[in-house]
Amino acid sequence: MRLPALLPLTVCLLASPALYAEDLPKAVQQLQSKGAVIKGSFDAPNGLRGYAAEYQNNPLALYLTPDGKHVLVGSLFDEQGQDLSAAPLEKLVYGPMTQAFWQKMEKSAWIADGKADAPRKVYLFSDPNCPYCNMFWEQARPWVESGKVQLRHIMVGIIREDSPGKSAALLAAKDPAKALQQHEKAGRASTLKALDKVPDDVQQKLAANMALMQEMGLQATPAIFYQDREGKVHSQQGAPRPEMLGTILGKR
Repeated sequence: MRLPALLPLTVCLLASPALYAEDLPKAVQQLQSKGAVIKGSFDAPNGLRGYAAEYQNNPLALYLTPDGKHVLVGSLFDEQGQDLSAAPLEKLVYGPMTQAFWQKMEKSAWIADGKADAPRKVYLFSDPNCPYCNMFWEQARPWVESGKVQLRHIMVGIIREDSPGKSAALLAAKDPAKALQQHEKAGRASTLKALDKVPDDVQQKLAANMALMQEMGLQATPAIFYQDREGKVHSQQGAPRPEMLGTILGKR
């Protein structure tokens, strides 16, 4: 993960963090004032104290030095190369954050691809002009057509000038699922045309989808989200490699 300039991988003058501002040392409070949200603390080796934070929808690990006056920002690795930050961030930041986003995706304006009673639901942010979205649509056919998976396309418009209008055309169609299927099945030969005038309700749906994509820090399509057997949310950016399909879509 590329960290913003706010928190470079250097030693910053800080002090002992906690969850509440009144318990945090001044320097940690300074990080909070710059947008870092402290989510919890965890044990770290050699007298360090770890803190899990969120900054601009990204998990961030902070390590307080034993003197309580400095904090190291970034991942901590042991001599075996194990990332000691990964598990605490998954538990305290990334896990709860992605679960919350899953609930937001459930309420977004998506188009169903597959049976409503399919045991597995997979969300993807999709642009009508995205060839990799079409590639994933093709990859998923065996799972969708067997009734095992329902893809939920959260339509956005980011690739070309006519992308928003094309997404609006799909959302405004009398049968959005059928319109999406025809468009994806045709691939490059699709005759889908962008709407010149987008109805207000459709524009609101499209704007909300775009806002959610930005809130989640996503910049490209397809952005795919799925749950494992334990219900944990995972993501895949771009069309997945063939060996990843079973992980995302389940058993064929």
